[in-house]
Amino acid sequence: MGVWLRAKETAEQVRAEVAAEAERQRANGTIPKIAALVVGNDPASVYYAETKRKVAAKLGIEFELMMQPGDVTQEQLIRIVSKWSRDAAVHGIMLELPLPAHISTSAVAEAIDPLKDVDGVTPANRLAVMTGEPGLVPATPQSCIRLLKAYGYTLEGKNVTLVGRGQTVGLPLFHMLQREQATVTVCHSRTPDLTFHLKHADIVVAAVGKPGVITWEMIRPGTIVIDAGIHELPDGRITGDVDPRAIEVAEAMSPVPGGVGALTTALLFENAMRAIRLQQQAGREAAR
Repeated sequence: MGVWLRAKETAEQVRAEVAAEAERQRANGTIPKIAALVVGNDPASVYYAETKRKVAAKLGIEFELMMQPGDVTQEQLIRIVSKWSRDAAVHGIMLELPLPAHISTSAVAEAIDPLKDVDGVTPANRLAVMTGEPGLVPATPQSCIRLLKAYGYTLEGKNVTLVGRGQTVGLPLFHMLQREQATVTVCHSRTPDLTFHLKHADIVVAAVGKPGVITWEMIRPGTIVIDAGIHELPDGRITGDVDPRAIEVAEAMSPVPGGVGALTTALLFENAMRAIRLQQQAGREAAR
């Protein structure tokens, strides 16, 4: 039986640091503010946005939540985020995904000021993930790595099998793992023998977006498993991409819920504090 890699303690530490910095910013005349946009009535998107608003209130961060109908036009969304990008009182912009099919996510993301892009979805920040240059990195990939380090696990020299290559988690995480000096194998829907790659991994990171796609039999004894998936089953239970019974063979595994997702929200607000610092630095440089 392995160890559950629970994120509660690490998330609390991050939130405490964010609250302290938000208080310092307020003392210096800057009132931290985040603006979030939810399109349509997807229950998960609304739930996550409301959760972030409650967390923001506890951290001393103002949070503007704007709801738009599912038939909103792309041009209307671009106008909204462009206005926030120009507004000096807004320091972070969150775009709840997915957007309706008739809207180009990349077109809306391009209208976000990269210095306010706390989700790391703009082209400039996607490039920063690849190159390691300063920028705002997506929170979920950060959470995967931060959770490992919180429990004393290192990535340098380790064989990591990353299952999933999506734009939100898998792809940025691939680049981040490489910068941690891990040897990374990326598996996806066209990988012919997923079990082979899982059995040769020191660390498995699942970011597929399909519940239980990795069974406990596919995990080699002694492997460390990070599950970045989260799904609600028809019976109301919450589960991840990995069968939770994998804890019986793994050395350690992150639970769902209580693992990656629990830390992700805290890291979003850490990104918001970094965004403020980047904006302040840009302002000083522009004043020279």
